[in-house]
Amino acid sequence: MSQATIILAHGSRDPVWRHNVEAMAAQLQAAAPEQTVACAYLELCSPTLDEAAQTLVTQGVTRARVLPLFFGIGKHASEDIPQRLEALRQNHPNLHVELLPAAGDNEGVRAAVVELALRP
Repeated sequence: MSQATIILAHGSRDPVWRHNVEAMAAQLQAAAPEQTVACAYLELCSPTLDEAAQTLVTQGVTRARVLPLFFGIGKHASEDIPQRLEALRQNHPNLHVELLPAAGDNEGVRAAVVELALRP
């Protein structure tokens, strides 16, 4: 059974915007070489969540954890992402998809942001 993590970010038309998301994916891949790491974007750039999942499925991935890089829990996190995951499950029935809590819901992430803000 092959596992993957998909880092899901909002997306932007500006190609530079993706740099930090892709750097985070590279760090995760280096820390967990036994799994596949992919980036996906909700809108404005590609790959979309479905495109990333399709690539993973063709690579033999059977389990994917989706990590939303969203700090505020607005419409995207509460409605759009769950709807897209449901569509993903319908389009790829052999892919077990788990939605992880959004970054903003993670106490460790919030603590890291506070620490960053307090650095001299």
